[in-house]
Amino acid sequence: MKTTLITALGFALLSSAGAHADHAHADHAHEDHAQAEHNMDHGAQMAAHDGAVYEIGALHIERPFSRASLPNQPVGGGFFTVTNTGSEDDRLIAASTSPERADHMEIHEMAMDGQVMKMRELPDGLPIPAGETVELKPGGFHLMMMGLKQPLVEGESVTVSLTFEQAGTIEIPLAIGAPNAKGGAAQGHMTHGN
Repeated sequence: MKTTLITALGFALLSSAGAHADHAHADHAHEDHAQAEHNMDHGAQMAAHDGAVYEIGALHIERPFSRASLPNQPVGGGFFTVTNTGSEDDRLIAASTSPERADHMEIHEMAMDGQVMKMRELPDGLPIPAGETVELKPGGFHLMMMGLKQPLVEGESVTVSLTFEQAGTIEIPLAIGAPNAKGGAAQGHMTHGN
């Protein structure tokens, strides 16, 4: 409960900072924004394990997680559930993480090609239809951190930036689970899109 409140306060401060900037209080807004980002970093890391919902526009992002990497593993996955509560379709068009963490990120899908399961990049992004939930999960749609520069350590988190065509950009923490992790805190209650 405290974690959810901290996260909510972080989002409220971010909203407040944006409102102040619109009213020519740029210096004050910058300070509020910096403090809100600091608060959000701490709150978001804790909330990732607590069923937090990250919101941007009409999109609700839940259960963000990754899997611990094995020694010398060059890639890592990112997974979450995103629900579009709006009346307009959206699209996940880009994802990134710190250059100290990985070279770059791609949006991927796993699909059958004859008798073989193949992974491929989605260069046009991932559609998030209005009124639907899309799940990024192992063996399906997912983010791929390419050229890992640091191992993904169980119990830690990695911050990723998600850019949506309509809703914009949001940073979320991916809670790093075991190498065979299947979901976030509420993994037994995931909804499925399409």
